[in-house]
Amino acid sequence: MKILLAEDDPLLCLRLKDDLSRRGYAVDVAHNGVDAEHLGTEWPYDAVILDLGLPQRSGLEVLKSWRNRANTVPVLILTARDAWHEKVDGFNTGADDYLSKPFHAEELCARLGALIRRTHSQSSGGVTAEGLTLDEMRQTVLCGERVIGLSGIEFRLLRYFMLHPGQVLSKAHLAEHIYDNDSDRDSNVIEVYVNHLRNKLGSSRITTRRGQGYVFGASR
Repeated sequence: MKILLAEDDPLLCLRLKDDLSRRGYAVDVAHNGVDAEHLGTEWPYDAVILDLGLPQRSGLEVLKSWRNRANTVPVLILTARDAWHEKVDGFNTGADDYLSKPFHAEELCARLGALIRRTHSQSSGGVTAEGLTLDEMRQTVLCGERVIGLSGIEFRLLRYFMLHPGQVLSKAHLAEHIYDNDSDRDSNVIEVYVNHLRNKLGSSRITTRRGQGYVFGASR
């Protein structure tokens, strides 16, 4: 899953990007509202963490711009502890959740994971599909009684597949959602990791649509 982190505090931003990356997210960073608005308009993020106190253009203005463009990306806003009016304004503008500063990174990651699962109609505490259950903390997958270890890219790819069962996903689309903008997004490498997953989970779970891409589980 690809996340936009819009936060102007460089130390907090560095810490959060490290925490999110270790939990299997591809993270792009914006340190001001102008860059955040541009990135959120140009790239298909799976969720955004948006500080409302951004320089150059406030987080609220950025969020309003996205929603006016019918951009429905899930947004978790960050607010000052006592700025209750910011929370209200954020929700009225289209935010999906909020977190007050200061906060623990574990809570942010938990809220972010829950927000993404709700967006994809996953009501349980974890991502489940086609008889598989992801352990997002350990980056493993439970298949029957087997616990299967995954590499970082395998985990990102499988999580995206499991949140989009039955959909035809091209290699280019998958690359956009499992790599950050600083990575070399070679879509041809996706085929290698798909084969890794097939070897670990069984070849029938991911099928190839020639000229289109891949389908995880039963196609719609």
